[in-house]
Amino acid sequence: MTRKIILIPGDGIGPEVTEAAKQVCHKVAAKARININFETCLAGGAAIDRTGVPLPKETLAACSQADAVLLGAVGGPAWDAIDPALRPEKAILGLRKELGLYANLRPIKVFPALVDQSPLKPEVVTDVDMIIVRELNGGIYYGERSEGTIVDGVEQAWDTEAYNANEISRIVSMACKVARQRRGQVTSVDKANVLATSRLWRRTTEEIVKNFTGISLNHLYVDNCAMQLVLAPKHFDVIVTSNLFGDILSDEAAVLTGSIGMLPSASIGDGPGLYEPIHGSAPDIAGRGIANPLGTIMSAAMLFRHSLGETEIANSIETAVDSVLKDGYRTADLYNAGLIQVSTEEMGRLVMERL
Repeated sequence: MTRKIILIPGDGIGPEVTEAAKQVCHKVAAKARININFETCLAGGAAIDRTGVPLPKETLAACSQADAVLLGAVGGPAWDAIDPALRPEKAILGLRKELGLYANLRPIKVFPALVDQSPLKPEVVTDVDMIIVRELNGGIYYGERSEGTIVDGVEQAWDTEAYNANEISRIVSMACKVARQRRGQVTSVDKANVLATSRLWRRTTEEIVKNFTGISLNHLYVDNCAMQLVLAPKHFDVIVTSNLFGDILSDEAAVLTGSIGMLPSASIGDGPGLYEPIHGSAPDIAGRGIANPLGTIMSAAMLFRHSLGETEIANSIETAVDSVLKDGYRTADLYNAGLIQVSTEEMGRLVMERL
């Protein structure tokens, strides 16, 4: 069995962390007798420097024919002054749009060895293991807008939040499928006491969940959800919500783990899935060998689970990461006195040893 994966190293620390994840993928796939064919493509700032655009046609064509895409990071100060339409981040938006990726999956898991890294009390974050399913292609980010308009001598701006039942149905269905692989608990987050779109969201969600046996559903207003993520985060299993609310809540939840270097993400939908760590390109530490590759390695685990259907392989990667952390190995972002500091490459090798 051969699977084709497009590898987009990107910018900053991207090449370093994707190389570590690539080696882990080869190791775990070989044990499962799966042949992984990696093809490296350009996107982001690196693509702008070489081709003048953040997402070359060749990269998009290769991604559309692959089983999945593994991305490092894009962007950095070197491209801050260019035309906004050509910013490196446009590569990610372009991939999401052209590949039909409408769902962002953000796991939030606090590893036992990292409980003390969290800003919250250990008893609050111990055993936290949730996933946020965020709608990616609709809502206020894609609605009609206006700015710079003068009305009665006063400047005015507005943005429009819009959803239709089909957009809501597919993201809620995705959340239910994810919940089936976990504890079967779905929390739908909205603002139905104020917003018309949220009332449609709530009605549609209730209808869709009826099609999934064994799934329990509860609703939370977004402000209450934000509070509960701090007060009682371990009560959540799967959270499904809109583009705007998901953007905010996923960043809030990321803080629970103590380091964004640990967190993976997946954008999935109709085409090949896009997998990437949530950290940025961190150009200030690029090339120094101190970046944390675990977010990218965990993104690779998500790739095996959601795009290749290899749940056991995904579990084995996550178990290996847990083992390395329990043994006290840390990259610079997680290092404390009494632990063992290792480089990006060494951390990748340690994970491979435990596979």
